Amino acid sequence: MTVHSTIDSPLGELLLIGHDRADGSFALASLSVPGQKGGATPPAGSHRDAAPFVDVAGQLDAYFAGDLHGFALDFATRGSAFQEQVWAALDAIPYGTTTSYGEIAARVGTSRAGVRAVGTAIGANPLLLVRPCHRVIGADGALRGYAGGLDRKEYLLTHEGALPARLG
Repeated sequence: MTVHSTIDSPLGELLLIGHDRADGSFALASLSVPGQKGGATPPAGSHRDAAPFVDVAGQLDAYFAGDLHGFALDFATRGSAFQEQVWAALDAIPYGTTTSYGEIAARVGTSRAGVRAVGTAIGANPLLLVRPCHRVIGADGALRGYAGGLDRKEYLLTHEGALPARLG
């Protein structure tokens, strides 16, 4: 069964979508923010239920409080083999650090010419925030391409200490 819920966060209202698995466990399939490019909507036939997301919400609250630096959640995402490789590389980026699109391309064995494909796979990440695509920046250190908006990317990287806080 597919369920959805929303929770408030410093990024705005987060939309969570998840699925019950055959073994009785529950897995997060999508996390998106308002106005997100390619953001999810509750699927037809799903129903609103906050109960399955209690652990997700607790971990997100701890993250935003600065008490959690990595998520321990079951994911139920599906992508191409290439997307799954790129998403696994995202999962390996430590809290408080950044990496470049080119470095991700190298990790998944893609040539320099494949950097655009890496960016496309990152942009298709259905788990904004918990799969840390916000930690990928341009080779020149510039903030580039974030489906949730560059203001949110900057917020997350500043929150994690990867960017200095702005004064004023």
